[in-house]
Amino acid sequence: MEEMDNSDILGQVLMLGYMGETASDTILHWIRDHKVGGIKVFGWNANDLDILSQTITEMQKTAVESSLEIPLFIATDQEGGWVRHVKGETSITPGNLAIGASGLPYDAYMTGYLIGMELKALGINMNFAPTVDVYLNPLADVIGPRAFSHDPVQTGILGLAFLKGQDEAGVISTAKHYPGHGNAEEDSHGTLPVIQSTKTFLENNDLIPYKMMIQEGLPAVMVGHLAYPQISGDMTPASLSSLFLRDILRTEMGYKGLIITDDLVMQGAHAGDLSLPEVCEESLRAGSDILLVSRNPENHEKIWDHLTVLMNEDEEFRKIVEQACRQVLLKKIEYLKREDRVPLFPAEIEPSLPIPAEGGESFFFSQAVRSTTLLRNERIPIGDSSSVLIAGMFSQYRSQGLEFFPQAETMRIPYSFDTEEKWQVINELLRRAESFETVIFSLSRYQDLRILKELSALQDKLIVLSSLTPVYINETPWVRDAVAVYGTGWESFAAGFGAIRGDFTPTGHLPIPLEE
Repeated sequence: MEEMDNSDILGQVLMLGYMGETASDTILHWIRDHKVGGIKVFGWNANDLDILSQTITEMQKTAVESSLEIPLFIATDQEGGWVRHVKGETSITPGNLAIGASGLPYDAYMTGYLIGMELKALGINMNFAPTVDVYLNPLADVIGPRAFSHDPVQTGILGLAFLKGQDEAGVISTAKHYPGHGNAEEDSHGTLPVIQSTKTFLENNDLIPYKMMIQEGLPAVMVGHLAYPQISGDMTPASLSSLFLRDILRTEMGYKGLIITDDLVMQGAHAGDLSLPEVCEESLRAGSDILLVSRNPENHEKIWDHLTVLMNEDEEFRKIVEQACRQVLLKKIEYLKREDRVPLFPAEIEPSLPIPAEGGESFFFSQAVRSTTLLRNERIPIGDSSSVLIAGMFSQYRSQGLEFFPQAETMRIPYSFDTEEKWQVINELLRRAESFETVIFSLSRYQDLRILKELSALQDKLIVLSSLTPVYINETPWVRDAVAVYGTGWESFAAGFGAIRGDFTPTGHLPIPLEE
């Protein structure tokens, strides 16, 4: 740090997204000339894994060939299950709620390890996972199956096991979304969620996983754009609040790792009249160490200009940023100089690490089976002699259904539909159902529930295969037979159909309470 000027110090606390699949001159300029500390890989950057590996190699070479020779944090969101920014050949896992349903720390550890090994193969050294939001509110749609459980202690145990698995792979875990998104009904991408929890409630629920993981050396936390007026007395997002970042997280909870913001272009960070550069300033003043800002080079320039002026004119602000930079460098020393570190130049590793990770397919299938949960049962298992109609949106769901019931017919449920189209789908489904002994219906989202609510006439022949969160089954108490899986990959659907056919007896436990 003695060799770094104000510009170098400021650069290290910025983590930027980039446009397209390859490293443009613009992002290379930021890495070379502004010494930015991190790059975030979003879904739009990761359509081709070979290109991604080459792009990360080019960006890291640009960083280490600069005067300071400081490598980059390369981060992404690879939670498993629902959120998987790096696609291609990477594993589709059953997801966190499935881990909660099996209840085994081993499943969390291996999921973190296998995801970590796939990221390692690509040169991604930081993952914005695990999600340790406690699933307290059934209406927390943006979290849902991304959570492990409604139980804060179980969430902490499984989150910690996931962290240990990623750490074994050399990847930096980032627990999110501090202080906790699992009691919010709104999505911070589009608005500022307002959570009416008291400090006591927060300490006894949302903060429990963080307390447990901090005791075991949690390396990074992502702070959400969430307002807690009962605690702060105002509508300041936690990501801009010194109360939540310095007083509670640092002082009361003893946290010593990195504090990273959720993407600051999200609407939740802009509840007041602050501009994006001012939001970045306030977040640093509140105690953030890394500012995550996704696309748009024009935004990046405005932020840089605003913060540069402050670095040069405001001594207090400069000291705050210096401390954040120190945190960044210490974590880079800890992880990026390890013998088993994530490679800086993945495109040059021969032979390259395998994607999907070795043993991943068999593990994730067995984990999907362990987590499968019997919700309601009068007819299950049905064997393979029943005539079956398989109805659902996901093509993977329908194709897996045919693997287990080869003589079945399928019906596609549209992704979206207006009211008139909804009734066309319902009438078609009711008409076709007359020819079958069993109808297996996929329930994974509110749109599916709109259809299911109108199918009570089929209750004697209907079996619901719930995927993702099972909360929607609460809306149809007349459904007599239902099985829950928690992912949308082939493994999860195969486990669900296998349970319905009778290949095994489901042993998963509901990770969230449902209405009796």
